[in-house]
Amino acid sequence: MSEPSRIAVVTGGTSGIGLATARKLLTAGHRVAVFSHRADVVAEASASLSAEFDPSQVVARVVDLAKPAAITHFFDELRSIWGIADILVCNAGISPKGPNGSRRFEDVGLDEWNEVLAVNLTGAMLCCQAVVGGMRQTGFGRIVLVGSLAGRTRPHVAGPAYTASKAGLAGLMRTLVGPFSPFGITVNLVAPGRISTPLIGDPHTPTNREAVGRIPAARLGTPEEVAAVIAFLASMDAGFVNGAIIDVNGGEYAPA
Repeated sequence: MSEPSRIAVVTGGTSGIGLATARKLLTAGHRVAVFSHRADVVAEASASLSAEFDPSQVVARVVDLAKPAAITHFFDELRSIWGIADILVCNAGISPKGPNGSRRFEDVGLDEWNEVLAVNLTGAMLCCQAVVGGMRQTGFGRIVLVGSLAGRTRPHVAGPAYTASKAGLAGLMRTLVGPFSPFGITVNLVAPGRISTPLIGDPHTPTNREAVGRIPAARLGTPEEVAAVIAFLASMDAGFVNGAIIDVNGGEYAPA
């Protein structure tokens, strides 16, 4: 099926899975807007994408998902530049760690809890609110939420706030499917396992080597492998895939 050019937004689209997804969507012929909360990372991603693709097809901005006004401003600006977003990939996330890795439940402070949920869950909800009205008007929309294996089963490394936020995205997905599906909008969730991104650091650390030992594929995943699934869910070919959770974890979540 031939893909018309769409307007896509990838939150956290400046590194790792998000940047790989931006490249996939640009390769498919879409216009892609990415944002992150760090100006240096946004500038680097913008330069990289603009060097690989037509710069007129790329928008990169600094947006703090913990600030609702910044989200509203971004989508207002996007509409003035290109129009209504057709594709939304909610990929941005933060995952605080303790000094020795995973944060103990007893050590999670309220400030940390609120910050993680504000970015990972509330930020995604606000982005969805910003696009569903326009998608309903045009009769087409693709929303892909990027969850985590940690939100699907007992976490090995992820902290309590991160785990709760990623599990919450599955609930957010389910609340959106019913009201918006009649308008050509699909909402799905991709749940990556241990992926070699800046978020997990050096792939050769003891924590990552231990993770590889739990994965039947016996390796870490790549951002491009997750991006390929996201790009499919954002396509017209995935029009009847709706309310699904797609695990991308090398078999780690498979029943024993």
